[in-house]
Amino acid sequence: MNPLLPLLLAALLLLSSSITYPTVNDALSFAYEGAEPYVRQGFTFREDAWGGDLGVGDRKAVRIQLFKGNEYWFITGTDKLKARVSVFVYDSEGRLVSRDHWHRSRYFGAFVAPPKTGAYWAIISVERSPAERTAWALVYGYR
Repeated sequence: MNPLLPLLLAALLLLSSSITYPTVNDALSFAYEGAEPYVRQGFTFREDAWGGDLGVGDRKAVRIQLFKGNEYWFITGTDKLKARVSVFVYDSEGRLVSRDHWHRSRYFGAFVAPPKTGAYWAIISVERSPAERTAWALVYGYR
């Protein structure tokens, strides 16, 4: 065994530990940051959150129980400044129920006033990103 190999491996380990990588936790922080205006409007954001990383064009479906009479804001956040991570909400029959969509910087929002109580699907998609994989997080609030 080459006596320099352990030293080289230690140096690589030290170098890699000094590099910081954005994470789903960063994306979650941005999602909650994007939700701040709605908190001021009286929306309560749940501690339930979803996150992961996706490639451009990939999608993730999240099943959520919504209640008629409530209003909801779904907010995605991402760790990539030039990425667009969207969320659209569909009913159990595949009909789009979210409206008033917006995208700003690291955030995407979708408003839902469900026509009936039931199971709905939030579809998260990385529409564009400067990276091969993009961390994302989804939060939602109601009033």
